[in-house]
Amino acid sequence: MPVAPAHAQDDASFQSFLAQLRVQARSQGVSERTLDAVLPSLTLNQRVIDLDRQQPGNPASTAVPPYAPYRIAHVDAQRISRGRAAYQAQRWRLRKIEDETGVPESIMVAIWGNETNYGVVMGGFDLPRALASLAFEGRRRALFTEEFIGALKMIDNGVPRSKLVGSWAGATGGPQFLPSVYNRLARDGDGDGRADIWTSDADTLASIGNYFVNAGWRRGQPWGVAVNVPAGFDRSQAVNRMVSPRCPRVFQRHSGWKTMAEWRALGITPQSRSWPADNVLATLIEPDGAGNTAYLLTGNYRVILDYNCSNFYALSVGLLSDAVAQ
Repeated sequence: MPVAPAHAQDDASFQSFLAQLRVQARSQGVSERTLDAVLPSLTLNQRVIDLDRQQPGNPASTAVPPYAPYRIAHVDAQRISRGRAAYQAQRWRLRKIEDETGVPESIMVAIWGNETNYGVVMGGFDLPRALASLAFEGRRRALFTEEFIGALKMIDNGVPRSKLVGSWAGATGGPQFLPSVYNRLARDGDGDGRADIWTSDADTLASIGNYFVNAGWRRGQPWGVAVNVPAGFDRSQAVNRMVSPRCPRVFQRHSGWKTMAEWRALGITPQSRSWPADNVLATLIEPDGAGNTAYLLTGNYRVILDYNCSNFYALSVGLLSDAVAQ
């Protein structure tokens, strides 16, 4: 018996898998109209599967690289300049969102800048096709099945099919929201009745602000402050004895919690900005090792980590926010 080429077998298996997705989506309330419009158009995208398989692992034995090269690349003069321009252009709108949410204007701009370079780079992958292909591959089937069905719900709720483009892993629009996040947290910022995070800067910024409120941002508290650690500082006084169930490698780089008053008593000094209130709790991170700039991080830093659980990312958002607001 002749054997069909592997890609033909994959395509046939993919079409069979789509039939299963149809049943799951229908059970979650997706309309037949949307199912009939989207599913027959989908083909397997091997490219997104290959990209997913190329993602680096993070074995516990891998040394963490220094932060400085990442900071130089992501908090650079061009990104700061573009951020300041966007900040000034959107001030009237940002001020309103900050008044409503408590999320600083510059933090919203910094997220926008880190995610899509202020709406310039939002990805070109067809989301339903990419997400269905990743669900089919199976390594993270539950996640990508949920996001695929979320994309169908977006169409059901009036988002044009043509808008559903983004990163290979399913993030879309100015804030780079996954479909499930869009369905929960996207907001209409310009009053036209739609949450258009692809072409409306107002909707993008309002949606970022709403995400941060939902993640627990505390009004009036900074994300953190750059500090100097004195020579001879006894780090055993600030050991973190907690193990986070989420992103443990990220959080194990932080010290234990102390108040700002306690850190000051241990000889920690700010590099520029004033201290937060004495009773504000913070952890210490030294991303480039002893003798280099360190940071005291408040609970609001954890909110940035909720957006992307990476110390390098969150530090860059905080530093870009500070630079944009100057």
